[in-house]
This record gives sequence, structure tokens and C-alpha cells, in this order.
Amino acid sequence: QVQLAESGGGLVQAGDSLRLSCTASGRTFTELNMGWFRQAPGKERDFLVAIKSGGSTYYADSVKGRFTISRDNAKNTVYLQMNSLKSEDTAVYYCAGQVNRVGVWLRKPFEYWGQGTQVTVSS
Repeated sequence: QVQLAESGGGLVQAGDSLRLSCTASGRTFTELNMGWFRQAPGKERDFLVAIKSGGSTYYADSVKGRFTISRDNAKNTVYLQMNSLKSEDTAVYYCAGQVNRVGVWLRKPFEYWGQGTQVTVSS
């Protein structure tokens, strides 16, 4: 079973930057595709970005150019660098993992989820 633990959330001002981290355990990290999602109050959980086990990335249009995903396989950690934050970025941010198998990348739901970390952007 894969466990995911997010960290790095907090309260920031509009225009600030923030970096979220997610550390995985329970499975060889290089076998996992990783992703970030967020859920604002009263809204559905939205996909933000994903990074394949080999490093390929895919971004939602809503965050392209402002958010950057990266992974450090030596640390079993995936990061989400968020720049130029806006009040509408306020949400709980979730890390997700998926065992990389043929045909799952961008086609199958993520299997594992972290507990989430709150990001609040004040204007």
C-alpha cells in the first residue's frame, strides 16, 4: 500500500510563491506516476498536473505557466512549485499516485491519495 504525505501548505499573499512537497512510501517511487489536484470549498476536486515515472509532465491549462511539477526520486518526493498565486488558488491540495502500467498514463484514475494540505491565498 502506498502512503502519501503532503506538506508545505499555508497562508500567503496574492503574488507570492509556495512549494508543496509530497513524500511517498510503500512502493518503489520510480514505479509511480504522481499528480497534484486541488479542491476549493464547495467545488469538485480538479486535476492540476501529473508527472510520469520517467519524468514526462502534463499540465491543466488553468495552471500552465504558473505551476511546475518536479520529482526527486532519491527522496521519494514530488514537488509542486506555485508562482504568482491568486486568491482563486485557495484550496486543499492533494497529492496522488498511480502505479505506472501500460495504458494508465492520463487515462486511468489515480489509485493513492494523500490527506491534503491547505493553501490559502489572501488578496
